[in-house]
Amino acid sequence: MIQAFLQRLARLLDRPLFPWKKLVIGFSLADFALGNWLLFRQYRVLSKTSVPKALENQVDKATFDKSQEYGRAKAKFGFFSSIFNEVKSYAILYLDAYPRLWAFTGLLLARFAPARFSGEITQSLVFVFVFSFIDLILGLPFSYYHSFVLEEKFGFNKMTVKLWIMDMLKSQALTIAFGVPIGSAFLSIAKRTGQNFFYYLWLFMLVVQVSAITIYPILIVPLFNKLTPLKPGPLKESVEALASNLKFPLTELQVIDGSKRSSHSNAYFTGLPWKKKIVIYDTLLDKSSDKEVEAVLAHELGHWKMGHTTKLLAISQVHLFYIFALFSVFINNNSLYESFGFHNERPVLIGFLLFNNILAPTDEILKLLMNILTRSMEYEADAFAVKLGYTAELGSSLIKLQIQNLSSMDADWLYSSFHYSHPILTERLKAMSWSADQKVKGKTGDSEKAADKSLDNEKPLMAADREL
Repeated sequence: MIQAFLQRLARLLDRPLFPWKKLVIGFSLADFALGNWLLFRQYRVLSKTSVPKALENQVDKATFDKSQEYGRAKAKFGFFSSIFNEVKSYAILYLDAYPRLWAFTGLLLARFAPARFSGEITQSLVFVFVFSFIDLILGLPFSYYHSFVLEEKFGFNKMTVKLWIMDMLKSQALTIAFGVPIGSAFLSIAKRTGQNFFYYLWLFMLVVQVSAITIYPILIVPLFNKLTPLKPGPLKESVEALASNLKFPLTELQVIDGSKRSSHSNAYFTGLPWKKKIVIYDTLLDKSSDKEVEAVLAHELGHWKMGHTTKLLAISQVHLFYIFALFSVFINNNSLYESFGFHNERPVLIGFLLFNNILAPTDEILKLLMNILTRSMEYEADAFAVKLGYTAELGSSLIKLQIQNLSSMDADWLYSSFHYSHPILTERLKAMSWSADQKVKGKTGDSEKAADKSLDNEKPLMAADREL
């Protein structure tokens, strides 16, 4: 039934001379306009000079002003980055970069590669490598500015240029090491399993995701950071007792040297259902009391107890199946390939790239829906920690992280709906019924010092992890 519907849809959408390129460019421009309109709304909030009433007793004016300045600096960076990316995307489409680069990689293989390495799969892998390398080079100035100018100015960056370069080289090496076999298998499945290829692709990617959950903490993290066991003491004993009471299958409790690169701070858990590890950033230990760290971990264990990670993994599988099933509608769409300059070839990889461009408008809708879902999960995890008796400690730890991170104290409701996977601080504190009459101090009691050595809570969320 599904297959019959997809075949009818494929015939309906394969219309000669249909302006797919104009449609994709229109989608891109609309997304650019929406993103910057939302950013403008948020910039107006970041220009306010008064501390939100809900935080007047917890955040001093100097910290608030610095937070607002940092938010405006990031907004400006985001605006210019978006302009660059939009121009780059338009140039790729308008100048037919895909067919030109595809032809170039074909010539490279024909001239330098042995005959056994010829074929669409090899050419697709070389295409991705060359395209990614060009994109990396073009993005270097923005990456350098973000780390060594913007973040440096506000006391975030701890990296040296050498470490920055080494991280890039390691990332590229890992991309090749994992990307070549995974990419080869992906393309081979799509080419060899007929019209039902999307079922097999979905199963394959499920295996890849589960494998990544296993491999990431064991092989990948140690390449970039040092992990050491949490030292024996009251904190370790209390965390182990908390995990035991909740029947959390804790096998390792480790500290990660996040301070090696920045002042970022957080904690997360990862692993398979029967074997979990908790990882705490050294910066969190340095800037929080033991009870506050325990409260943060209680929040994280709340995510586990209520099955949030499992639910998100299940949702991602449904999403992947939807993507691959819909891709089967476009994989042989002649009008799509021809719109983008592929008149004689129908490479699967190119079809997938073009299909993702067409799918872009739905990404914004899905992002909005996922943010609504993850926000509700954060409220639930907070409520879980509150029920365990950590109301005061969780509230103070959230405020400390907000101050240390120089995170935005307020947000435009529409901007936050599209961009924030977590509720803003005032919303979380209100939901927790938390209140305090005095400003929250850092571990050393010096809030200004904490603000100057601020942390950043906007680090990426790994699919295998849960973070505060």
